[in-house]
Amino acid sequence: MSLSLHKWATPLVAGAFLLMAATGILMFFHLDSGLNKEAHEWLGWAFVIGAAFHIISNLPAFKKKMTKPLSLKIVSVFALLLLLSFIPLEEGEGNGKMLARASMDKLMSAPVSVVADVVGKPTEQLIAELNAQGVSITTDSQSIKDVVGSDMELGFKGLQTSLK
Repeated sequence: MSLSLHKWATPLVAGAFLLMAATGILMFFHLDSGLNKEAHEWLGWAFVIGAAFHIISNLPAFKKKMTKPLSLKIVSVFALLLLLSFIPLEEGEGNGKMLARASMDKLMSAPVSVVADVVGKPTEQLIAELNAQGVSITTDSQSIKDVVGSDMELGFKGLQTSLK
C-alpha cells in the first residue's frame, strides 16, 4: 500500500499546491474570477488528501523530522496562528467586513424611499432598477429585506446595483 500511496502522493501534492497557490494569490489581490474561489475551496481537499498520503508514505522520515527543534517550532507557530484565527473580531474600525455587512443590512431594512435618498436617486428610478434585478418592490415604503426575505444574495445584488 505504501508504494501506491508514494506513487500518487508527490504528484498530487505538487499539482494541488500549484492550484492552491495560484488561486490563493489571486484571491488575496482580489483578482480572482470565474471559478477561482470555488476551485480553491473544493479542490483544496486534493491538497489535504495528497499531504496525508505524502506523510503516510514517508512516515519514518516524517517522524524523525518532527523531533527536530526547528521543525517543532515552525509547526508550533502555525498551530498557534490557527488557534488565533478562531478569535472573533469585535465590530468597529478594525473590522471593515463586519461594519460593511451591518451597514448593508441596515440599508436593506430601510424603506426603499430612504435607500433612494442615500444613493442619490429618484425613488421611482431605484424601484425600477431593483425590479429589473428581481427585487419586486411595489411601494416606496417596502424595504429590500421585506421583499427578498431570507434570499440575502438577491438583496445584496439588488442593493449593489442601486449603488452604481
